[in-house]
This record gives sequence, structure tokens and C-alpha cells, in this order.
Amino acid sequence: MSSSLFRAGALIALLAVAGCNGSLEEIAPKSERALSTKMTELVRSKGMQKNSPIMVRIFKEENVLEVWKQKSNGRYDLVTSYNICKWSGKLGPKFTEGDRQAPEGFYAVGPGQMNPNSNYYLAFNTGYPNAYDRAQGRTGSHLMVHGACSSSGCYSLTDAQMQEVYAFARDAFAGGQTAFQLQAFPFRMTGANMARYKDDPNFEFWKMLKEGYDHFEITKLPPKVDVCEKRYVFNRLTDGQTAFSPTAACPAATMPDTLATAFQSHQSKETAAFSAALTKSAPPPKASILGVKEASLVADWSKKRSRGERVPMEPPSMQKDGRVVASSTMGRIDSPLGRKMAAIEAAEAAKKRAEEEKKLAAERAKADAEAKRIALEEARKAPKPEATAEAKVEQAAAEPESSVTAVRKRIRNLFGG
Repeated sequence: MSSSLFRAGALIALLAVAGCNGSLEEIAPKSERALSTKMTELVRSKGMQKNSPIMVRIFKEENVLEVWKQKSNGRYDLVTSYNICKWSGKLGPKFTEGDRQAPEGFYAVGPGQMNPNSNYYLAFNTGYPNAYDRAQGRTGSHLMVHGACSSSGCYSLTDAQMQEVYAFARDAFAGGQTAFQLQAFPFRMTGANMARYKDDPNFEFWKMLKEGYDHFEITKLPPKVDVCEKRYVFNRLTDGQTAFSPTAACPAATMPDTLATAFQSHQSKETAAFSAALTKSAPPPKASILGVKEASLVADWSKKRSRGERVPMEPPSMQKDGRVVASSTMGRIDSPLGRKMAAIEAAEAAKKRAEEEKKLAAERAKADAEAKRIALEEARKAPKPEATAEAKVEQAAAEPESSVTAVRKRIRNLFGG
């Protein structure tokens, strides 16, 4: 009875709070909050169900995260997009742990990758490294899409944006989607943009990503993604008995005829757009990571920073001519480890100063003693000056009488002489 009364009282209190401050959805745990009425109506107006599957696309250069959702006809349509608050690194893929690069590629996000208790409000793990990344020997962990507008290798949204994206994913999982596809690109992969980046060292990697991008543009369906020969392949069908292996040769596979025809037509248009863009002025390309060497430089900087060491305030950057540029402003991360390292370095510096002062004092004393010795030696060796006649008389007068003269005086005194 008492427990029933308690539950009833709690419900009344909850409703009272809701009445003053908003709906029950608004005061629910952040990971359980429903989409706003406005967004729910938008979903319905586009011919989508609340629990239909989703797909997410990210574009670094444009700072955009898109949420796509399946319509009743099976195709996907754009529901909404968000300005990315912050993403880490430069254009280009992630190479190694600590290089602070936000990943690029095709990833799968399942319920187990959702984090309702993130230190960054809400988050989901991108799934990096995937089969392609591992085949390339790339490393890294905990690469997230999260809130809090802060990033050191992730994609970050505001808390309000992240809550909405989280709700889209939660609803899709509730509808039976086992994992949603996350596509992360350096930029919108149009023929014109590819022309802008034709001289970039990541161009071949981006050409591979563009194939998957184009498949979605044609079909409005997340492409089937596999990896073989250490590269992505899209919408390839085998005989059903041979599996794709990331590092092995690609098995015999085909693409559905209608898709192959549509893809070929699309490629012709993209090639024409690429060629046309080469003759037109365009915004200059953004900075990109220059491969494993630059990634290793940044990773080394990250390790030193995490140990609390003094490092340049910004990670080093490599130029195309091989020069390394680093900030002249030094500092350390404000953390218990950083403060401990600062105390250790301060003690070591004080000890070094004391030793240097002691050594300097000893050197000064030695120099003073040597100077005094040299002065005395020079004084001893210097010739004495010749005395004047007057000085000789004074010296003679000052000299004591000889013993013979003294005896003679006493004898004379005895005899009155």
C-alpha cells in the first residue's frame, strides 16, 4: 500500500513539474527525450514513419551533418541537417592513434555504440577502425559523434543538436534497424570539387569514397559496402559462396544491370563536370593531412601533451614542401598529470639553478684566489727602489747601536770621559 502511495505521489509531483516547466518528454532523461513536435510533423510530411531506418552523412569542408530517413517507397530522403560545431584535424582520413583526425569513410553504427552517459552530453561511436581502416594498418579508438561542442579527433554538435540526432537513431533502432550507415566525406563529392582537389595527396582515396557517394546519389539507398584488396567496393554481388576479405583478392562479383547502367551515365556527367571545372576559377582547396608522416608528428605531439609535457599550443603541421610548422607559444594541458609534471619540472629547474649558482660561486672564489696569488708573486719579484740620502740618515739613526759602541760608552762613563 505504501509503495503504491509513493508511486502515485511521485507521479503527481512529476506532472506538477511538467506543468510548470514543459512536457514529460522534456524532463525525461536526455537519451529518452522524444523529437520535438515540429520535427515529428516534418518527418510525417515527408512520408516517413517515426521508427523508419536512418542514414547519416558528414561533410567536413561544409561543416554539415545530415540525417536521412527512409520513406514509405523504400528510398531515403533528407530530413534535416546540422552545422557541425567542431571537427578535429584537417581534410583527409585518420591514420594513427593520436593524430587528431576525424575519420572519413563508410561506417556502421549499432545500438551498442550509442552512449547515453557520455562526458560530452550524448554520443555514438563511429565504428572506426572499420575493415578498410584495419586492412590499411590504421589505428585509433573512441572516435565519436558527440555533443558539448568540443573535439580532439571527433565530430561535435551542440547538445541540442546531438539530442535530436540521438533521438532519430533511437527511434530507428526501436523500429528494427540493426545499424545505420554513417558516411563521412571531406567535402561534397561533386565533379567540380574533385577538380579542386586533383593535386591533393589524398585524391586516390577520395576517388574511392566518391564511388560510394555516387551510388547513394543515384539510388537514394545506403550502398552495400565491402572491402577487398584493401579498398572499398560498393553494391557488388558474388555467387553467394565466396565472401569478401579485406586483404585478399576481390572475388568475382557483378553489379545489378540497372544500377550499372545508371552508374555509367552518372560517371559520364561527373567526368564532364570535372573537366569543365578545370577551366574555371574556384575557391582554393582547404588544408589536408599529408599522409602518415604528418599523422605521426601530430601523434607524437599528442603523446607528449597527454603526459603533461610542455608542447606548442597547437599541433604541428606539415607543408607540401616537407617543412614542419609549429606554434612558438608553449604550454601544457591543465590536468592533474600536467600540474604534476609542472611541479617536477619546476623542482628540476630550481635544482639546476642551485647547482649552477654553486658552480659559479666556486669559479669566482678560484678566480679571486688566483688573482691574489699573481698579485703577491708580482710584488715579490718587483725591484725595490733606491733610498735617498736623507732616508739613509734616518735609517741609520733608527738602527740600534752596535754592541762595541755600547761598551765603549760605558767605559767612558766610568772614568768620566
